[in-house]
Amino acid sequence: MLKVENISVSYGHIEALKGISFTVEAGEIVALIGSNGAGKTTTLSTISGLLRPASGRIVWKGEDIQKAAVETIVASGLAHCPEGRRIFPGLTVLENLISGTASRPNRKAEIDEDLALVFDLFPRLKERIKQGGWSLSGGEQQMLAIGRALMSRPSLLMLDEPSLGLAPIVIEQVFERIVELNKRTGLAVLLVEQNSAMALEVASRAFVLETGTVTLSGPAATLANDPRIREAYLGG
Repeated sequence: MLKVENISVSYGHIEALKGISFTVEAGEIVALIGSNGAGKTTTLSTISGLLRPASGRIVWKGEDIQKAAVETIVASGLAHCPEGRRIFPGLTVLENLISGTASRPNRKAEIDEDLALVFDLFPRLKERIKQGGWSLSGGEQQMLAIGRALMSRPSLLMLDEPSLGLAPIVIEQVFERIVELNKRTGLAVLLVEQNSAMALEVASRAFVLETGTVTLSGPAATLANDPRIREAYLGG
């Protein structure tokens, strides 16, 4: 479904990504793990068109997209839920969700169907449908950000640090919904996450990024038991 081939990205003279490659197949959850500054967020931003690679290819559903406009990429079924949630100020929960439909035809029946899915996954959002999105708790804002991304009807959802700043019990709830969504709809997920233990628990495959380079890859369960991963990311 998604093939990243040898992409390099620089910020001025600083090379953030150094020829990384990986794939995401239909219906699977793939994790990108690594420490701060490893290049995880840069990777997602490059795939979604917010950054342009200096070299390499990004192939999405058989088409090169490394030069495509952001709105074209979203309309093609690739959604990016950014780090920090980025809830629109001044908009209600419902208005934030509806903003996620900007890239698709405005068919009320389909939008109502997608809202029903979001509210089924995240009942708290339905309870707070008229409340300002910025006034929600951190966990509720993360649910809203994921719900907004789902409103574009993606076939691949990219999640950037969904556990950031959340209490452990809320992190569990968010990850449970991610797994449920994947199982119920077959939605593929590319997950960037510093909580490596949780990421490896829910993913089928994983790639380890270190200073802009993929250093390890394989089945998530295998990496979770790799002594190098346990020492560096899982607390020994």
